[in-house]
Amino acid sequence: MIEIEGVWKIFGERADEALAAVLSDGMTKPQVLERFDCVIGVADANFSVREGEIFCVMGLSGSGKSTLVRHINRLLTPTAGKVVVAGQDIMALNDTELLQVRNHQIAMVFQDFGLMPHRSVRDNVAMPLEIRGMAQNQRWEAAENALAMVELSQWGDKFAHELSGGMQQRVGLARAIAADAAVLLMDEPFSALDPLIRRQLQDEFSRLASKMNKTTVFITHDLDEAVRIGDRIAIMRDGIIVQIGTPEDIIMNPADSYVSDFVAGISRINLIRAHSLVTPLEEFNAKGGEVTDASPHMNESATLKELIDAATHLDGPIVIDNPDGSTLGVITKNDLLHGVVQGTEA
Repeated sequence: MIEIEGVWKIFGERADEALAAVLSDGMTKPQVLERFDCVIGVADANFSVREGEIFCVMGLSGSGKSTLVRHINRLLTPTAGKVVVAGQDIMALNDTELLQVRNHQIAMVFQDFGLMPHRSVRDNVAMPLEIRGMAQNQRWEAAENALAMVELSQWGDKFAHELSGGMQQRVGLARAIAADAAVLLMDEPFSALDPLIRRQLQDEFSRLASKMNKTTVFITHDLDEAVRIGDRIAIMRDGIIVQIGTPEDIIMNPADSYVSDFVAGISRINLIRAHSLVTPLEEFNAKGGEVTDASPHMNESATLKELIDAATHLDGPIVIDNPDGSTLGVITKNDLLHGVVQGTEA
């Protein structure tokens, strides 16, 4: 659904010169700032997002994650590179075509709720449809359906200032839902909320995204949030994508010390699955291990928590099966201990 190829964003009047120097001489970010008075916001970003996937982009403040996501709907124009959404080259669109894509194919939810204080909640939700020229009855019906999905059916006639912060963010999400865009861009939408409300909205968003099959690029500085909702995660530092992978991939195999520091405090118990811990049966047997007919079997998708729960009642290994029933390998208690600690040091 989304393809990002070789995207660079350099801020400054001499951006083209700076890019040429980076590509030819390998200049660093500080060197570019000193020589050209330019700032590298995104450096050679490459990734794709599958239809229906929740793709999280995370990093510390200033890492380039928000800059990157704004290229997808061309709120920012890249210094170099290609952005394709649903088969359309975003850079090749004229102003009219770009407006059409923004109105119909891409919706964006910001950290700042962006609600109109003089309009009712219903009118705020229906605004994208009003811009399209949809009749009032139709857009209000769509707004009511969207409000029902975020459990705000009784609040349509209220104004934004009458709602709590969490409820206002639900309105922003309902507005994106009402627009019925194929792609959702979410720029730290929950970061200003209290922890409990934030977790509730994370769960609610995951449920809605799965139900509606929306392709989502979700920006966050919080790895817990990325792990909680993301199918895959891209970690950025200084404008560079350092690592892309599933939460399990990144936690088990951090690319460097920067990623390792991020994942050090993350609980692995519900993320790591059996297929990441297995020892091949031949290797296990070669080391003197033994699997008997009484050995328990579990699926390769079993979580570390499920494996530990099972292992507390066992002395021998657990046989791990593929989805087709064939044997993938075995897991011992030592493997489980390794799974608990792996990734804490890179």
